[in-house]
Amino acid sequence: MNLQGRAATDVDTAELAALNQQLIRDEGHRNSMSADELEDRIRGWLDGEYDATIFTINGSTVGYALYKRQSDWTYLRQFFVLPELRRTGIGRAAIQWLLKNPWRDAPRIRLDVLVGNANGIAFWRTIGFQDYCVTMEMEVASPDRQDET
Repeated sequence: MNLQGRAATDVDTAELAALNQQLIRDEGHRNSMSADELEDRIRGWLDGEYDATIFTINGSTVGYALYKRQSDWTYLRQFFVLPELRRTGIGRAAIQWLLKNPWRDAPRIRLDVLVGNANGIAFWRTIGFQDYCVTMEMEVASPDRQDET
């Protein structure tokens, strides 16, 4: 496998948005943003505090990572490998590439995984990540909704 990584630029935002849309569907996220909205969001992130790496094999995109470096850790916000290429070692190789290149000085890596994404949780645990915290939420009624009692 000849996995290569390269820094994403503004030219890549449409491709990243399409991949992000697949990621949202695959992990069961409730984000309902359109491709154009996702593209605008990614462009803003890349213009701000985030970096992205696009992974390729023989010139074809196979996945990406979107992350933000901080002093105590690097936060991996999005990580995606094409569904048909999962369980082939590409995800593990991509993380190793990141650890040897843009993350080489990071003291730790943090990420979030939706609790319903069993495959994602299993992947991250397999490559060495450990549970650190659980974020909880509760849906509440909107302020304009009146009690019907």
